[in-house]
Amino acid sequence: MLRHSSLLLLCLLTLLSTVLWAQEAPATPDGKREVVRVAYVEFPPITYRGLSGEPAGYFVDMTRDVAKEAGFELEFLYLPVSRTYLYLQNGTVDLWLGMTDIPALTDDILESRANPVSLQLSAWYRKDTPPVEHLDALRGNTVILIGGYTYGGFRDWLDQQKDIRITEAPNHRSGIDMLKRKRGDYLLDYRQPVREILDQRPDHAIQESEIRTRYGAWLFSLANPRAAMLRDAFDDAYLRLTERGFLPPVLEKAPTFVVPGFPEAYR
Repeated sequence: MLRHSSLLLLCLLTLLSTVLWAQEAPATPDGKREVVRVAYVEFPPITYRGLSGEPAGYFVDMTRDVAKEAGFELEFLYLPVSRTYLYLQNGTVDLWLGMTDIPALTDDILESRANPVSLQLSAWYRKDTPPVEHLDALRGNTVILIGGYTYGGFRDWLDQQKDIRITEAPNHRSGIDMLKRKRGDYLLDYRQPVREILDQRPDHAIQESEIRTRYGAWLFSLANPRAAMLRDAFDDAYLRLTERGFLPPVLEKAPTFVVPGFPEAYR
């Protein structure tokens, strides 16, 4: 009798595992796993294109692990930021490894509930330039921005300021070079990609003032009717992996830092 009960329990557990796996591993009619099209941009060391052209970065690696756990295949597309916005809006991609609270995408995406990455926007400057302890320090100066970046809508505010001159760099490395050559007084760029470059070419003359903190997230295109399902599947898979210790613990989402004087509408 005991042996019969144990066998019955084992069968039930096996059946339950099969049902759960079927729910976590969506398949196309031909039995293959569903393919999720993923946009990524040049943002080392978080997301970037490797030397041989493959997607790389710790957010890319994390996304691969989460997608495998959730039962999806991934197809990566390397894009400039502006085209990423367009492809999310028209459904060319299903997902972007991006940042939270982007006003231009409010009606076009679902953010993951999980925020697996923390990001810092900084003002970079030369030693002969004052630090940015209040946003008014930018007034009367030339600020270098990375082309295509909206900075969570903050770019719009900067463009409206008559006493802040704006110039653009095509990428992070060019922005640092422009700053060194005094083609701008401050460079607004994120800490991770700038430090990645400065670690390769140390320059102690370049200083940093933190402007604000933000969080990274998976952004799902609402042009895909399964966006909510994809978000739930990724969130659940991410939590399972963190609980098993396969990924770092979930970030405690604290109130974000903003430098004094930062416009309220873009916090």
